[in-house]
Amino acid sequence: MARRLRPVELDFAASAPVRLVFTARLSAGPDAVYRALADEVSSTPVWFTSVAAARPLLGGAGREVRLRGGVFFRETIMATVPGERYAYRIDETNAPGVTAMLEDWRLAAAGSGTVVRWTMASEGPTLFRLTMRAARPGVGQSFRGAMRNLDRLLTTAPAR
Repeated sequence: MARRLRPVELDFAASAPVRLVFTARLSAGPDAVYRALADEVSSTPVWFTSVAAARPLLGGAGREVRLRGGVFFRETIMATVPGERYAYRIDETNAPGVTAMLEDWRLAAAGSGTVVRWTMASEGPTLFRLTMRAARPGVGQSFRGAMRNLDRLLTTAPAR
């Protein structure tokens, strides 16, 4: 059953009760990484294997993402800075326990590549917070795999 979450602003990425933060270095440049995250939303399942489907909504102002296993998110895009930042707030989900959530992708040039920092910021009751903290290793593994896949895709694909 879908539920509306508490709306949060960008500062929630730094103040949320649960913050899972992961980084990876990619060979691809920040502009290519940004395009994959923000402009080519429907292609996300190609490189982020925990995502079953993704599509832009409202002319790109929102997204709908479905994970393998049936969890879905309807999101509002909160920040778009090409080559630097892409952030979105989850407005509606069927995930249990969560009361607010925001994901923030930060990109920084590193030589000819990119350092990607992904923050998953969330809040919910005690059981939710404990579950999210316990899930950190699995979420991190999923992120690292996605970044390897994305880097491979971007560095072997013809230039766009």
